[in-house]
Amino acid sequence: MKKQVKFGVGIGIIVVALGVLAWLGYGESKTYYHTIAELQGLNHSARAQRMRVGGTVAVGSIRKLAGSVDFVLEGEGKALPVTYTGNDPLPDTFVDKSQALVEGHLDSDGRFVAEHVQAKCASKYEPAPGGSGGATPSATQSSSM
Repeated sequence: MKKQVKFGVGIGIIVVALGVLAWLGYGESKTYYHTIAELQGLNHSARAQRMRVGGTVAVGSIRKLAGSVDFVLEGEGKALPVTYTGNDPLPDTFVDKSQALVEGHLDSDGRFVAEHVQAKCASKYEPAPGGSGGATPSATQSSSM
């Protein structure tokens, strides 16, 4: 009987520990998406949460510093200064006028401190000027031989 009680208590402790770890992991991984225009209307507690913000990288705003990169995101007629402090290198598509999604938190001075940056360059996927945007007919026709 004592062996079964010890076994039950051990399993109970393991289940409770896993539940606590799952709850803590869920809370840490939760992020909210906001637009740049929405940020100014957030209350103090909402500004302290982890969040994602998307926008267009302003032309000429990328400044590489020792240990960080500063740039400005624009969207809906608003601008948001961003400091990227993450360890991962920035994507190759992170250039002026590219769409970027940053994840982090707002600093007390209104600057966004990003830990992750995702970028895509929409112009990379547009057709070349003067082109039809598709493959040439000779490349898509099958051979009749």
